[in-house]
Amino acid sequence: MCLVKMNHLNGSQRTAPMESPAPQNPVAEICDYIESHLDEELSLERLSSVANLSKYHFHRQFSASTGVSLHQFIQLMRLKRASYRLVFHQEQTVLEIALEAGFDFPESFARAFKKQFGKSPSQFRKHPEWVDWNKNYLFQVPGDIMNIDIEVIDFPETMVAVKEHQGDPARINDSVGQFIEWRKASGLSPVRTKDTFGVSYGDPKLCEPGEYRFDVCGVVDAEVPENPQGVITKTIPGGRCAKVVYNGSRDRMEDTIYHIYRDWIPENGESLRDYPCFFRYRNFFPEVPEAELVTDIYVPLA
Repeated sequence: MCLVKMNHLNGSQRTAPMESPAPQNPVAEICDYIESHLDEELSLERLSSVANLSKYHFHRQFSASTGVSLHQFIQLMRLKRASYRLVFHQEQTVLEIALEAGFDFPESFARAFKKQFGKSPSQFRKHPEWVDWNKNYLFQVPGDIMNIDIEVIDFPETMVAVKEHQGDPARINDSVGQFIEWRKASGLSPVRTKDTFGVSYGDPKLCEPGEYRFDVCGVVDAEVPENPQGVITKTIPGGRCAKVVYNGSRDRMEDTIYHIYRDWIPENGESLRDYPCFFRYRNFFPEVPEAELVTDIYVPLA
């Protein structure tokens, strides 16, 4: 879905955490565990022990919840990290990426990668086809809404460089790649010192693919000059926002976002401002495991 570092908060107001009576979901918990331990041996015995469930039933419960087997999920998560390494870390060799993914030989990595995605690692590195790739990750992992700490804050008006994306949400990584290219070439919004945001103009699951819009953003201090990547200048407006710090895979943020809209806003008598939901990305995959990602979610309030 959506991407920022808050430099200043004015009049911060914290609401009490909203608690759900539902117990923590063991499948969601084990998915986080897998994502944090991809470099280790992940046997059924170990994972069922972590989930505190019988190994004779855990794999069936996992498959029933996600639609994929435990073995498939582990393999897909390792290949997902490898895919991002191939495209966004060109300095790494295919051999290094294969070893990191748990393959002893690049040939076996290439066979598994091509079987899953229809392209060899080298072909994917040169011409990633994210739409077909994304079809391998459409399974659902149940989210956990246990204790969501929601703040009402004043977000400061923020100038950003923007690579606009319009079209299939599965192709957002193409726009991300162009934005990264601009960042490196221009030096105007270095990722280590300037916050990274995303602005989502609608729900990617409800929009027609050709109509979905998303802005990939980085904070800048001045107007962006004309450039080959088509990056432009915009402003994220200041104002009241409901803010949640979300920890974990960004593929599973939607339960938290829906909770804010469906439950918290009406229960607290709030109304929405005419600006879309947006995000600040505090860190990035695959530099950190997906389970360790931290994302600030902002819902603009009137």
